[in-house]
Amino acid sequence: MPRLADQQKDFPQWYLDVIAQADLAEYADVKGCIIFKPYGYALWENMQRDLDRRIKALDVQNAYFPLFIPASLLAKEKAHIEGFAPECAVVTEGGGKKLAEPLYVRPTSETIIYATFAKWIASHRDLPLKINQWANIVRWEMRTRPFLRTLEFLWQEGHTAHATKEDADAMAEAALQMYVDFDRDFLALPIVTGKKPDHERFAGAYYTLTTEALAKDGKAIQAGTSHNLGQGFSEAYDVSFLDAEGKAQRPWMTSWGVSTRLIGTVIVVHGDEKGLRLPPPLAPIQVVIVPIYKSDTERDAVLGEARKLQESLGKTVRVKVDDRAEKSPGYKFNEWEVKGVPIRLELGPKDLEKKQVVVVRRDIGTKSPLPLDACSPAAFEALLADIHRTLYEQAKAYMDEHTTTVETLDAFKETIDGKGGFVWAPWDGTVASAEAIKAQTKATIRLLGEQKATGKDLVSGAPATATALFAKAY
Repeated sequence: MPRLADQQKDFPQWYLDVIAQADLAEYADVKGCIIFKPYGYALWENMQRDLDRRIKALDVQNAYFPLFIPASLLAKEKAHIEGFAPECAVVTEGGGKKLAEPLYVRPTSETIIYATFAKWIASHRDLPLKINQWANIVRWEMRTRPFLRTLEFLWQEGHTAHATKEDADAMAEAALQMYVDFDRDFLALPIVTGKKPDHERFAGAYYTLTTEALAKDGKAIQAGTSHNLGQGFSEAYDVSFLDAEGKAQRPWMTSWGVSTRLIGTVIVVHGDEKGLRLPPPLAPIQVVIVPIYKSDTERDAVLGEARKLQESLGKTVRVKVDDRAEKSPGYKFNEWEVKGVPIRLELGPKDLEKKQVVVVRRDIGTKSPLPLDACSPAAFEALLADIHRTLYEQAKAYMDEHTTTVETLDAFKETIDGKGGFVWAPWDGTVASAEAIKAQTKATIRLLGEQKATGKDLVSGAPATATALFAKAY
């Protein structure tokens, strides 16, 4: 296999090399779109399966809404359409005829879903209404990168309606916490959470909560968002309900989602110079067994034992025996390392004599013998759990090491242009100061801290009204 670009010297090319060599995706004929190859799509399937369970635990039901949104429907919420118009794809002809009304290819589904909610909601007894859909989204991005930013991507989007602001706040927080738990327990991702500043919130939202991860090149990546949409969409789409006293009220809405960007996030957070390192819950293959032999006799004996291991471990662990005769063991070692399989078992004639197998951990690269009679499903479940914990701790240590607090613009520039990462700094709350920082350093505010603001804004010198987390970002 070709060598990966040096992760330290050319991170963008390393990222593309990993996607190609791990067989995750390839470019489509439509510029800016990708084809999910089976191994890459398996990552999304595993994410979807686990996250869908978590979503339903919040008493949310799945539904599906149309891909096309009438222009008149999208235009009802002014801030929303202004926020998304530059990224929208519009259909003006169909069936060989010009359409009476243009149709937008969904950039997100608030408009069409809330127009439907207006038909479904009449009484306070209809609330809360909690709906999720798994769908594809189209946003006409100018600069694309596989998984991280493409014209079309896959996601889930939750949409809920509530009788009160307090109920909507609780739902937005519950969705955010669900993402935090999923990131930690399924993807081994440490993240920072908080509220976006008003000028960075979702178009039309009352406020936006975000989860931010940190890539190994020191850039932030938004992993997921949760929004309290207030009552603006209810007003725009005439959604109302009669409360217990019979008075008409507008429900409070929330929306929240994560996308296939999470695949890219796993790559840039956990990947190393050898390629992917997949958290065990996510990995399509958790244990790969590579048989080593020279003669047919050795082959039969080694493969026989490999199959026994597969059958035993396969009761609780996803196991594959790589029995391809046309590929050398060395080639297989390299391939499965690039693909990030958490555990590789090497098994040859000498190992059979010693009644052992050689265990190679992808997270830390260690090799150690393990007696065959100790190869129980429970033992490998414990090992996989330790690998997951190690990946999380490594990523957390990197994030902690690359999180800095500064008080001056010079220190800010030195940090952002040096080690990079997250930078906490005082902010006066104005868009002008945030834009000035962005113009000088390309760093943006990722979220606001809960700590009390101290010090002076780095640009204006005015007293800080918030402590903001800045970073360069994808």
